[in-house]
Amino acid sequence: MIAELNSASPSKGVIRAAIDVETVAPGLEAAGAAALSVLTEKNFFLGSESNLRRARKAVSIPLLRKDFIYDEYQILEARVWGADAILLIAAMLSPEEFRRLHAFAHSLQLDVLCEAHTAEELAMLLDNGGELIGVNARNLSTFDTSLELAGELIRRIPAGKIAVAESAIKSAEDLRTLEQLGAKAFLIGETLMRAADPGRKLCELLSK
Repeated sequence: MIAELNSASPSKGVIRAAIDVETVAPGLEAAGAAALSVLTEKNFFLGSESNLRRARKAVSIPLLRKDFIYDEYQILEARVWGADAILLIAAMLSPEEFRRLHAFAHSLQLDVLCEAHTAEELAMLLDNGGELIGVNARNLSTFDTSLELAGELIRRIPAGKIAVAESAIKSAEDLRTLEQLGAKAFLIGETLMRAADPGRKLCELLSK
């Protein structure tokens, strides 16, 4: 389970305006999160470098820097700020750009969550060395979500890869459905951040 610290999104507006990282992050770790995803994109998600640095001090589990990453400098920033992994989004990168950034991240000992929303994007990631494959149920152009579409893509991911289901996961039933389709990990943000106690909400999802 990858629990996400996100204050807002283009599709949902403000979700949790002020995140008390020193309380929320350890609570999610104690509840069973295997990693945390921390938004650093400022304009659309109200993320910050500060949240990532604070999370690094607050927990020992791996941290993912979630942002629109398109150059090496951002990857260097992620390393300096305390991230263990970065996000690369297939929709915004050419195959050549993806290979270059993917290799650079690995040279810094950073893992890479490679995100796809369409069959074409998934094929590009698989053809160019992606191993940790995130399937986003949300269309980044329309913001529409479809767990059915996400499930279809997850089923196409080879067994040797790690399929991560992202977005629109609201219940334990959603988790079970996606797991049956082949998801090996899950990234959940909004459902947790809207809860008064995100750690308790994560416990509820994991216990059902």
